[in-house]
Amino acid sequence: MITDFVFNSQSVTSGHPDRMCDIVSDAIIDAFLRQDKNSRITAECALSRNILFLAARYASDAVVDIPETARKVIAEIGYRPEDFDAAECTVVTSLIEQQKTVRETDFHALDSAEIDRITVSHQCSVFGFACNHTADLMPLPITLANALARQLQRVWDTLDYISPDCTTQVGVEFIDGRPQRIHGLTLIVGCDDPKQTPTPARMADDIRHHVIAPVFENASLQPDRLTRIVINPNGPFVRSGPTAHSGMTGRKTDSDTYGSFARHSGSALSGKSPSRIDRIGVYAARHAAKNIVAAGLAEQCEVQLSYSIGHAGPVSVLLNTNGTGKLDDHAIRQRLLRHFDFRLGAIVRDFDLRQLPARHKGVFYQRLPAIGHFGEHDLALPWEKTDKAALLAD
Repeated sequence: MITDFVFNSQSVTSGHPDRMCDIVSDAIIDAFLRQDKNSRITAECALSRNILFLAARYASDAVVDIPETARKVIAEIGYRPEDFDAAECTVVTSLIEQQKTVRETDFHALDSAEIDRITVSHQCSVFGFACNHTADLMPLPITLANALARQLQRVWDTLDYISPDCTTQVGVEFIDGRPQRIHGLTLIVGCDDPKQTPTPARMADDIRHHVIAPVFENASLQPDRLTRIVINPNGPFVRSGPTAHSGMTGRKTDSDTYGSFARHSGSALSGKSPSRIDRIGVYAARHAAKNIVAAGLAEQCEVQLSYSIGHAGPVSVLLNTNGTGKLDDHAIRQRLLRHFDFRLGAIVRDFDLRQLPARHKGVFYQRLPAIGHFGEHDLALPWEKTDKAALLAD
């Protein structure tokens, strides 16, 4: 087994066309759940230069202007009208309203037999992962890539030439399987206006001072004199966003999750209401893996949950600590099954997933794609809690 290596993870800012589509799709989810917490909705988005395609299937008592919701979200991202005009762009829709069959349900009032009758409607295998690289038990490369992307968004007002479309990549050198140094940083910074593009030297100085330095100010690993820092290696990125490349919901699952350091199912997380197990099962698997590492039972842990149509819970549960477990993986798995309920209804109940938009002023799921669904977040994500670590440790 190779234990000395360099691993790279990538993240993007909210103006990347793929990420824009994720945000739009989740904004539609929020819009329905704000009015009707029992809505069932899937929404997908694709966009190119001044063209937006929206597809949605929904069963809900809510009345949502889906095109207007999308236009508002895109306008808030901040493109100049000549790059993407949210107010005047062409919108093509495929909207299918289905009969609502889900009754008003208080999941907290359901007994186990009633939870058993809530079955999944999709088959999938989902993965959750945690490791002790960082305080939030995420792989270090994606944690740093996401942090750089967040910081780029924070300095849009300070560095007003930056486009909403930027990409970050962080390479971390591992020795004996542990992160030891920052191998490389690559930032592709979009420029908002070709006529106001700064010189490469000025941009490099701005990005080092306003973006890289704040991210690494208190980091345990710092760039050193051998760290390769690259900013726009092919010159100014003046045609960014939808004018340069198209976007689609679900194409950034690696940065949504673990930066490809661990497995993910490949299914989009965004654009799916809490009835979809291929979204919320990922959250449940992450919660389980994180609590195992937080309990000190392993240095890293992957949990796989496999679901089949017509079943309330997973048909198989696999756990792998990659040889880092303090106990045998079978013993850890027994503790996992004793303390976690992976049935669809139980996940909705325990994370209170239908109520989250209402608890966050109507906007919850929309805020997840821009900086990842796991790890450090300005929201109190229920699946990031280590509330069962003490139970697992006993």
